[in-house]
Amino acid sequence: MAEQASFDHQPVLAAAVLAGFAELPAAAGVLLDCTLGGGGHSSLLLQAHPGLRLIGLDQDPSARAAAAKALAPFADRVQVVASNFADYTPPEPVVCVLADLGVSSPQLDVAERGFSFRLEGPLDMRMNPHAGETAAELIDRLDEAELADLIYGYGEERLSRRIARRLKEQGPWQGKTTAELAYAIAGCFPPQARRGRIHPATRSFQALRIAVNDELGVLDRLLAAAPDWLVPGGLFGVISFHSLEDRRVKTAFLSDERLERITRKAVQATDAEIAANPRARSAKWRLARRLA
Repeated sequence: MAEQASFDHQPVLAAAVLAGFAELPAAAGVLLDCTLGGGGHSSLLLQAHPGLRLIGLDQDPSARAAAAKALAPFADRVQVVASNFADYTPPEPVVCVLADLGVSSPQLDVAERGFSFRLEGPLDMRMNPHAGETAAELIDRLDEAELADLIYGYGEERLSRRIARRLKEQGPWQGKTTAELAYAIAGCFPPQARRGRIHPATRSFQALRIAVNDELGVLDRLLAAAPDWLVPGGLFGVISFHSLEDRRVKTAFLSDERLERITRKAVQATDAEIAANPRARSAKWRLARRLA
């Protein structure tokens, strides 16, 4: 399938993840990768720690297919599970939990997934393409006030009410494309704003994607549950990509009495990594340890 062939994911902050997990609490144990993607982070960790076994979760069948190929050299140490991490509990205590949040580059780069305003495709945005409500269905279902609140709350978009009014006027959206949605949103901005470095639709697309996949809700459930999955001394690392996620991770690592914060400040990509992979620009890595 085209989606599977396109799933070539470059893991962000790989050096930071390897350094953070350099000293695991046991010679052997389970790594729970909650967002397996193409298997990039897990491959590096399995190579660095021969005693590790992997349970890798992903709800995207394209990602699981790519990960199975990438992780083939470690086949006897790998279990790939079709699941959202919010719906999963590991069968045994684990030595480390890793979550690389948000949408991956291959998902953005496949027009048919509907994540990107730069590629014309259906208004889908589901990380699991076989379940749940699409972005078009969500826009059509919400009333104007609800849609404006969603765009403001999840996208921090100051023109949310103007955008919501335009989208409801131009609906229904089922059957329309990402390009049509991006054009409608851009039309809500003054001409000078449409020529900036940030596309006018960026925040609205982020908000819709977060809502379609309940990204903040599943993150909250992970932050509440993951410390109980870890052995004493086990490590919990999260890569986030926008402030709504990072604030939640930072607050949990500071306030959860089961955890000891290791990273005082979020680790971000170097200039060299950003030059090689521009999507690393917004990535932030935080790490905590399970207390006894």
